[in-house]
Amino acid sequence: MAKKKWWRIVVAMQCKDCGKTNYHTSINKTNTQKLELTKYCKQDKKKTSHVSREKLK
Repeated sequence: MAKKKWWRIVVAMQCKDCGKTNYHTSINKTNTQKLELTKYCKQDKKKTSHVSREKLK
């Protein structure tokens, strides 16, 4: 059985324009601040800025 990686957490990527959560990714919780990426939003049908927020459990 594989060990759980305690230093990585799962976060959701939320669109800044529409507020919809479109993507999930994992980040290193020890040295990573807010993550901001340009991703495609299905609702807006264009590339927009997405910021990370903690995923609900």
